[in-house]
Amino acid sequence: MTDRTLSGLPGRVLYDEIIPPRAPWAHPVHRGETLRIIDVEGNQSCDFLMYSLRDDAERYSAQDTIAAQRNIFLRTGSILLSNEGNPMARIVASAVAYHDTIGGACSCESNTLRYGHHTKAQHACVENFLQANGWFGRGKRDMVSNINLFMNVPVEPDGTLGIVDGISAPGLYVDLLAKMDLMCVISNCPQINNPCNGFNPTPLRAIIAAQRARSRSSALSPKKPRKKGAPRSAAKRA
Repeated sequence: MTDRTLSGLPGRVLYDEIIPPRAPWAHPVHRGETLRIIDVEGNQSCDFLMYSLRDDAERYSAQDTIAAQRNIFLRTGSILLSNEGNPMARIVASAVAYHDTIGGACSCESNTLRYGHHTKAQHACVENFLQANGWFGRGKRDMVSNINLFMNVPVEPDGTLGIVDGISAPGLYVDLLAKMDLMCVISNCPQINNPCNGFNPTPLRAIIAAQRARSRSSALSPKKPRKKGAPRSAAKRA
């Protein structure tokens, strides 16, 4: 039976994994490979970061990306730039109209400020990013402003930001073509206090595909070893 979620992907699938609700995820995506992120059940925000696999001091820059395209929303054709001004990835396909660059990642502190002290113990995206980055020796100093895939953050007439129902639906996706060797990091957003996840976090799916198999020279590993608790090098789903 044909899996329709693989339609349009180039070449063969190298990796295919479900990211559970509220969970962190990290995996290399090499130059020329396409990372497809699927909103499995709909209305799920995907907080997303990228680091250069060769030197993680080079990482995604919201400021450079926004300034270069003169737009705060990411759409098909958008180039995602690093803090050194280099193209890291290009959005080659998107089944939703746009993605957010300025809403940021939820945290225990921001939840407490916005929703009350009773939310202090709730898990948040910042903790997911710290956990995933910690697998490779990165810490708080390595946190940068993230992309919110599938998230709807309109700018109101008075300049304030809204967080409203998402613009995604079950099975919708975004494809990112890597322009350099990347370590991609995801927080499958655990937020339950606003409608960005429909008050009910659900799974994401990550698929990596390429026209050709990686050569030995291009199969670069992260510069720091995988830490205990990090995801295994993913095998293809059966």
